[in-house]
Amino acid sequence: MFVIIGYVFMCACILGAYAFHGGHLAVLWQPAEIVIIFGGALGAMITGYGGKPLKAVLKALPSLFKGSKYSKAFYMDLFALMFEILSKVRKEGLMSIEGDVEEPHSSPLFAKYPKIAHDHHVIEFMTDYLRLMVGGNLNAFEIENLMDVELDAHHHEAAIPASAMAKLADGLPAFGIVAAVMGVVHTMGSLHLPPSELGGLIGAALVGTFMGVWLAYGFVGPLAVILENKAAEGTMVLNTIKVTLLASLNGYAPQVAVEFGRKALSSVDRPAFSELENFVKNAKNR
Repeated sequence: MFVIIGYVFMCACILGAYAFHGGHLAVLWQPAEIVIIFGGALGAMITGYGGKPLKAVLKALPSLFKGSKYSKAFYMDLFALMFEILSKVRKEGLMSIEGDVEEPHSSPLFAKYPKIAHDHHVIEFMTDYLRLMVGGNLNAFEIENLMDVELDAHHHEAAIPASAMAKLADGLPAFGIVAAVMGVVHTMGSLHLPPSELGGLIGAALVGTFMGVWLAYGFVGPLAVILENKAAEGTMVLNTIKVTLLASLNGYAPQVAVEFGRKALSSVDRPAFSELENFVKNAKNR
């Protein structure tokens, strides 16, 4: 939603001011130069990010126009789920959650929280380390190191779409210059034309530089920032799970372990202590 609002506001300011000073908007419509600029930049991106990275970029594009799924409500459900799991472990032992961990999609515990159950990365990360807690002999330090390695790998993979979009934005001004130079070359070959027509050719050539810079910093660059923020949000939710599980491994009660996880959140998504405490207790009684 904000992407559309930002685009509309930006276009209204730039094109409106240009038209207000007597500029002709029709001059800016140069399809050939747009093809040169976008085609060249996209070709370069495909060359550098072919295969799996390119598929990741295409998969991430629809998320640009959606809000973050990792909202405060999502984290409240996540903490409630982990509180229930850790409480069950504390009362009945680690083996009591073996069935929940092996088959999370058929587990009554996970079924209570559909927002969490439908997130593949969250479920996989959580159940993998709960499985290690159940059947492994790893201590808290070893599990923490393994978690850090996985988080680094996850963040690197999640950052690929943002990196690709940033490279695309970086390339657009350069290909705008390419389009402008080609326009100048075309103009130099048309010096026999009258001044009025030559002026149009020169203006069309300069539009290439304008379009390259405008597309880069006005359209594509902000999309790279959005994808970068989404990658950071995905890493944050996994880090929250990490902090909570490690606190439990170090012997803290479920209420305290959940509080450790709450502190790992940014202030925007972090619920208040009493708010989370009441929500967790009520969720457990459902």
